Amino acid sequence: MKNAIVAQSGGPTAVINASLAGVVSANKELKYYNKIYGGVNGIEGILQHKIIDLNQFTEADLKLIKYTPSAFLGSCRYKIKDFQEQEQEYKRIFALLDKLAIQTMFYIGGNDSMDTVNKLSDYAQWKGLDCQMIGIPKTIDNDLAYTDHTPGFGSAAKYIATTTLETYLDAGVYTNNGIFLLETMGRDTGWLAASAALARLAGESVVDFIYLPETAFSAEGFLKDVVARFEQKNKVYIVVAEGLKDKSGNYLFEMNSTPCHDGFTHFQLGGVSNYLKKLILENTKIKRIKTLTPGVAQRSSMHCISGTDLQEAYQVGEDAVKYSTQGHTGFMVGIKRLGNNPYTIETFRVEAAKVASKIKHFPPEWINQQKNNVTEYALDYITPLLSGTLDLALENGLPKYFYRKRGYNYYRSL
Repeated sequence: MKNAIVAQSGGPTAVINASLAGVVSANKELKYYNKIYGGVNGIEGILQHKIIDLNQFTEADLKLIKYTPSAFLGSCRYKIKDFQEQEQEYKRIFALLDKLAIQTMFYIGGNDSMDTVNKLSDYAQWKGLDCQMIGIPKTIDNDLAYTDHTPGFGSAAKYIATTTLETYLDAGVYTNNGIFLLETMGRDTGWLAASAALARLAGESVVDFIYLPETAFSAEGFLKDVVARFEQKNKVYIVVAEGLKDKSGNYLFEMNSTPCHDGFTHFQLGGVSNYLKKLILENTKIKRIKTLTPGVAQRSSMHCISGTDLQEAYQVGEDAVKYSTQGHTGFMVGIKRLGNNPYTIETFRVEAAKVASKIKHFPPEWINQQKNNVTEYALDYITPLLSGTLDLALENGLPKYFYRKRGYNYYRSL
């Protein structure tokens, strides 16, 4: 008898549960594993023996889970140390896997999660343990190396582009419309901010300027851009990524009122739009300035997702199971783009060690010479990822989602 376990880690996305459903559904079809367990709250929850049986969910349940945003199993930002430094956690993890006859662990997450996959795989090989570790990609930041894009990004990009279009229209109804600042997520990369360039009216982009973390922010250049455009149009629409840095590599804004790092030592960011608002107020005559920070709505808005993104999230979950039946371990399922017209992809295996804790930055050649917007190459890349819609099941006029209650059927005896 062989079983598997699947867990989710890092920031949720609108389609992360589609990957979970893909794993469970693929096994129902292949009947390769006797049971699929769920690790609640990622590797941190597994260490605490927070395990549920995913076989208990019906096809109808799985369909609702697939169309439910956020992480159904819960998530974590927990960094396990190298086993040469601290082996005790590895012993606890693999003792649990052995007790449940788990041959394969599927871990859905971003680059830090692939670091966990790599470490567990290395430990299993070092100890000669017959246990597979397989990564399934997700992140709205689109910053995983070696894969063309990541499930979660297309839907978040669609939300940003849609929000940009709608708020642009709203911000242009007055005689003196001033400046509108939209702040997107993106700690180290500008993929999400760049997606705002897809917001167009009559074939023209509604965004005046886009500033990305990949280029050093110049306050002098920014103010010059804004004042010149405002004098020309009497309004300016600006999109900025939260991770903007100055020429010394310092973040423009760091949330020092809360713990400044997460479990992987990443800065907790937010508020750069207010920083820029203050910069404009203190250095120009412009007084009418609005800011919008969508926050977690960027990663949880199922009502605005990309159908393509949902299907690909499901496919990487399915294909992870198929690859596991071939005996592979220590890899992440990657996406390779075969073409844009028509848009087609295929999956492949990439070593988790190559992806772990690395960052795929927005290509510098896709940023304009003025460093304040993106080129058509960026639009050609992002556009296909936003295609497709879906009809959500409704209840009282609102989307119907599947909710897992806390403490839901844990294996208390473990």
